Amino acid sequence: MSDVSPVSGERWLTIIGIGEDGPEGLGEEARRLIASAPAVFGGARHHALAASLISGERLSWQSPFERSVEAVLERRGTPVVVLASGDPFLYGVGATLSRDVAAEEMRTIPAPSAFSLAASRLGWPLQEVTTISLHGRPMDLIRPHLHPGRRIIALTSDEKGPGELAALLAGTGFDQSKLTVLEALGGARERRRSAVAANFDLEDIDPLNVCAIDIAAGEGARIQPFTAGLEDDLFEHDGQITKREIRAMTLSALAPRHGELLWDIGAGAGSIGIEWMLADSSLKTIAIEQSPERAARIARNASAFGVPHLAIVEGSAPDVLKGLPEPDVIFLGGGGSEAGVIDAAIAALKRGGRLVANAVTLEMEAMLLGEYAKHGGFLTRIEISRAQPVGGMSGWRPAMPVTQWRWTKG
Repeated sequence: MSDVSPVSGERWLTIIGIGEDGPEGLGEEARRLIASAPAVFGGARHHALAASLISGERLSWQSPFERSVEAVLERRGTPVVVLASGDPFLYGVGATLSRDVAAEEMRTIPAPSAFSLAASRLGWPLQEVTTISLHGRPMDLIRPHLHPGRRIIALTSDEKGPGELAALLAGTGFDQSKLTVLEALGGARERRRSAVAANFDLEDIDPLNVCAIDIAAGEGARIQPFTAGLEDDLFEHDGQITKREIRAMTLSALAPRHGELLWDIGAGAGSIGIEWMLADSSLKTIAIEQSPERAARIARNASAFGVPHLAIVEGSAPDVLKGLPEPDVIFLGGGGSEAGVIDAAIAALKRGGRLVANAVTLEMEAMLLGEYAKHGGFLTRIEISRAQPVGGMSGWRPAMPVTQWRWTKG
């Protein structure tokens, strides 16, 4: 929220959730506020639904949406009504406007959300369902939630959304999952139809729809466990990847916390930054990678793991670090041994921020020993051995040891 002082004692902004049943679904207060408002903002569908009530100026949403926010704010202190779909604070316009309008300045009259309506139609306890908005967002965001037996309700962008979801499920081994498309919920056009992902053939889908999915996993389905240290084979890589066991220990050392930004310097396949973001939806990563081929591979991996919003900066550290958003945490893997990188990372890190660096070469290890002697922190040596065939029997084959330095900036 921006630093704006509320208008003392006045609630000038009213946000009203309206359903497909129009005025019939609104209470007396909501109908009165719409009828008396000199200005009513909303989409074309909202204006059509409330047409019988609106007597003031109708103002449609503009593109980009920031222009509409500015238009609302210009009327601060005078009565304004904003019409929204369902619950305005669930992926809605209320969440957007609250960044600039204090709670003391607004009143909200919500209607049931599409998620609530869908759950009630299906008899699904909402607390046991995963809800996700794919409206204007990448379909890949659903991938981390694809687990057998899980139920998902997904808000889509338009009539193409259900088919795109079915194609994603069929292409990742969840082809027998059942999709139920719920259209125009709460209105006269409400309809519910189902199909299996592999044979999805629903046509003439209403643009206003949500998809309820019963996840069924087939053989070879791409299921992402919740734990850190995902199988290496799930990642596309050229060998430049922090291996599974080391990655799990590294994520533990990085210790993700709500809302933090990670710089992954020398990102390779992007595995550290991807698993960082999978830990919580509030986490962000900037992957720094000098190889164009690897940078493209990181983007593909990020999409495949359901974190397509991972940011990638192509170029060599420390030069490309200038001007990037201040990190809460930094990981140094493949790019840490280059001249000036560690110093630049330490300088960029905010006070209280954390740095974790892994070394597999003697040169990088010597640098970490020097930093440990200079700054303190924690130094750990990690050695992993895996059983592999030796002739007709088995024996331990050690992987390259990793020296890890963990430090918090005072």
